[in-house]
Amino acid sequence: MDLSNLQPAEGSKHSDNFRRGRGHGSGNGKTAGKGHKGQKARSGAPRPGFEGGQMPLYRRIPKRGFKCRNSKDIVGINMSALEVFDNGADVTVDTLIEKGIVKNPRDGVKILGGGELTKKLNVTVNAYSASAKEKIEALGGKAEVM
Repeated sequence: MDLSNLQPAEGSKHSDNFRRGRGHGSGNGKTAGKGHKGQKARSGAPRPGFEGGQMPLYRRIPKRGFKCRNSKDIVGINMSALEVFDNGADVTVDTLIEKGIVKNPRDGVKILGGGELTKKLNVTVNAYSASAKEKIEALGGKAEVM
């Protein structure tokens, strides 16, 4: 399946292929499906969320906090978690997921400097702390940013 052959479920879509208000013979004449009188029968009926002058729900509910739309949810991993890899191994986000160190990488993975590392590793993740990068390179490994 791809975007070129998507279609709505059978019976979920109704035809809007008839003209309203074109005489009683059309089956949709006179009031044109709007019933008799009242605000909803007139043109310019109220917008969605309008409650007849009462303070609408979306204004009654308290607004709290601020969510920055540019913020990233980065998963931090200590150096000690990388000890499960063999000496000279390539460490990527995918291999971290396979080993069960990371369950959901969200917007990226960052290696932090907590703990000790005794193996030479080639690490390719989204970010490093300064101490983590130092420790990886001190053992002869590579700390590359993807």
